[in-house]
Amino acid sequence: MQRDLEVNETKGISDTVLKLALAAVFAALVCVATIVFVIPIPATHGYFNLGETVIYTATLLFGPFVGGFAGGVGAGLADVINGYSQFAPGTLIIKCLEGLIVGFLYRKMMHISKKPSAVAVVAIIAGGLEMVAGYFIYEVVILNYVPFDALGEVPFNVVQLVVGLVVALPVVRIILRVFPQLKS
Repeated sequence: MQRDLEVNETKGISDTVLKLALAAVFAALVCVATIVFVIPIPATHGYFNLGETVIYTATLLFGPFVGGFAGGVGAGLADVINGYSQFAPGTLIIKCLEGLIVGFLYRKMMHISKKPSAVAVVAIIAGGLEMVAGYFIYEVVILNYVPFDALGEVPFNVVQLVVGLVVALPVVRIILRVFPQLKS
């Protein structure tokens, strides 16, 4: 009995270390994906990027903690590096929540439905809508933008959500085909 307890504790610790390592690696990947392709949005001084693709991929493969950490930290760092520091505090929270929402909903809904693609689409749309609403609220409430100007970024954020979804789903499918042991 004591031996089983030690094995389980060790496995728990190694799972935690693995999740932290994955979160750090994916945060770096989110940062790079966000920095590499930037389209400035003049009305809000924000920008369109491809970071959602990595956030959704990390979250669907490794869960809400990895996706939330990767999204918040990776995209927040990218804001600072790209010269959009005014967005970094909001990004940290908004993208972290996005990853958490996608991961939480995906895991919960997979217990109800065994259609991973449909469940992933619903989870990503829910998390992505939080991102769209989160930036609008952040720009109006924290950055004091005129609501009409903040609305100018909404279509870009919706496209960012859709591009992330369209790219992440096949990427996840390919990764799971190559590494079936990742399926939970």
